[in-house]
Amino acid sequence: MVAASVSRRAFLGFGLAISGGLLGAAALSRLVPVFADSSDPASPIVGHYNPAAKAWTFVVDTDACIGCGLCVVACKEENNVPEEPAYNRTWVERHVTTADGARYVDAPEAGIHGFPAESTAPGAAGKAVTASYFEPRLCMQCENSPCTTVCPVGATYRTEDGVILVDARRCIGCGYCVVACPYGARYLTPAGEHAPNDTPGIADKCTWCYHRISRGARPACVEVCPVGARRFGDASEPDSEIATLVRERNPQMLHPEFGTRPRVLYLGPSVEEA
Repeated sequence: MVAASVSRRAFLGFGLAISGGLLGAAALSRLVPVFADSSDPASPIVGHYNPAAKAWTFVVDTDACIGCGLCVVACKEENNVPEEPAYNRTWVERHVTTADGARYVDAPEAGIHGFPAESTAPGAAGKAVTASYFEPRLCMQCENSPCTTVCPVGATYRTEDGVILVDARRCIGCGYCVVACPYGARYLTPAGEHAPNDTPGIADKCTWCYHRISRGARPACVEVCPVGARRFGDASEPDSEIATLVRERNPQMLHPEFGTRPRVLYLGPSVEEA
């Protein structure tokens, strides 16, 4: 497994280079449109977009993920997410298993700066490591979503194409949805420039960059991933990349025992060790 370290400042200055040359000129050229089409992330421009015709599916390949953190950087920039590591729409975890069978998980600063190759998860230092992998996390867009069930004012809702969004005008900041989410994928916005409508305490989460996908673009994290660890598309199109991936590799739900029927599916050790 390859681990890489990413500098946020260097990335924003388009000077970032990932160890081994995994992010070259071709990948850098993809980064510009990620930030150029986000004039109002809260208001998707649908045009001829037909949500009823879509079966959006997101697949994460933990065999491919290198833990570079580019996805976290892109998400924060695209969606006006606070820079502080406590606030994230997506993050990357490091999972380490040692010879004694113990398992350790960490996500320093949500993985935004990557994971230095010489480091390991706290608790695993000095132990023989038998397995390790990086696991990108985000809102699972559950079909049986606890967040929509517990919201007392209907601010958290599901669109016709199955994406769960938050209406910032209706959210009262009670935090019920944050507590109800079994994947820890929600937070309440702090006061300041990141607060929707200048109102702090509004629930926020990954929307699969709804303002992008309703325009025909891919989510920002998918756009910048240099190794294709994040895949997204319309599974209702039988010849699409995502439909082919699901059909041929059979990705699985993370923690199906939760009973939430997530629409983010996983390949690799995330599913094998869950």
